[in-house]
Amino acid sequence: MTDYLQRAKYFRTKKRLGQNFLINPEVIFDIIEFSGITKEDVVLEIGPGVGFVTEQLVKRAKKVIAVELDEEAVKELEKLNCDNLEIIHQDILKTDISALSDEKVKVVANIPYYITSPIIAHLLGEIDDLHNKNREKITDIILMVQEEVARRIVATEKSPSKQYGLLTILSQFWAECSILRTVGRRSFYPAPKVNSALVSMDVRKKPLLELSDYSHFRRTVKAAFSQRRKTLKNCLVGAGFDKEKVSAVISALGFDENIRGEKLSIEDFGRISEMLK
Repeated sequence: MTDYLQRAKYFRTKKRLGQNFLINPEVIFDIIEFSGITKEDVVLEIGPGVGFVTEQLVKRAKKVIAVELDEEAVKELEKLNCDNLEIIHQDILKTDISALSDEKVKVVANIPYYITSPIIAHLLGEIDDLHNKNREKITDIILMVQEEVARRIVATEKSPSKQYGLLTILSQFWAECSILRTVGRRSFYPAPKVNSALVSMDVRKKPLLELSDYSHFRRTVKAAFSQRRKTLKNCLVGAGFDKEKVSAVISALGFDENIRGEKLSIEDFGRISEMLK
C-alpha cells in the first residue's frame, strides 16, 4: 500500500472534486478481477484520478477511455503513456458516452460520492427512457460508492425503509444490481468519513417490467416517495392523482389503506401504475 500512498500524497487532492484515491492494492486487484476484462473489451473509466486502477486496466483491456475532470490528474494520467489509453478531460455528466466508442463498453468507476445518483441516471437513463443511447452502449458497470448508497441501490421492499427508494428503482429497472464487497475507509487517501462498497450493475436489454406507459409509472413512483412520512395514498393524492381512484386501486390490490410506498415491490408499483392509468 505504501507505494500507492506515497504517490497519492505527492498529488494535491481537491476536496471540492470529492477526490479520494483508492490506495489498497487488494481492492484494486478485486476491481480488475470482478470486471472480468479481456483483450476484447473497451473500458470506460470514470474518475480515474492519478491512474492507480487505470494502469492495471490498460494491461488487460483492448482499450481504456478515461474521463477525468481534474486537469492536474489528467497530467498524471498522461505519464502512463500507453497506446491503448485515451484520456478525455471533461465532466462525465456532460459526456455523450454513446459517442466515445463504436464498440460496447464496460464501465469502471470510482466516482465522487456527491454525484452518484446523477451519474447512475446518466449511465442508465431514466425509468421511462426506453432507448437511452448511453445505456445501449454499456454492457456492465462496476461502481465504487458509499456503502450506504450501495445498500440503497440493491435494496428491496423488505429492506429498512430508509434504503429503499427512487435510487433503488432507477438502478434496478435497467440493471441487475449486487454488492461485490465492502471497502473500509482506510483503503483511500485521504480517508473518507464513511465506508464504501463495490457494486456490480449488469445492464438489462429490456426494462425490469413490461408496462403500457413508462412515463406514468415514473410519475407514480416519484409521487409515492415524494414525502417519506406519508402514506402511499396521501402521497399519490398530493401529487394530483384522483382520490377515489387511488383508494379503489389500493383496495383492489389488497393493500392496507395506510401502506407506505417503501413497503411495495417494484412489481407492485407497476400494477398500481397500470390500474391508475
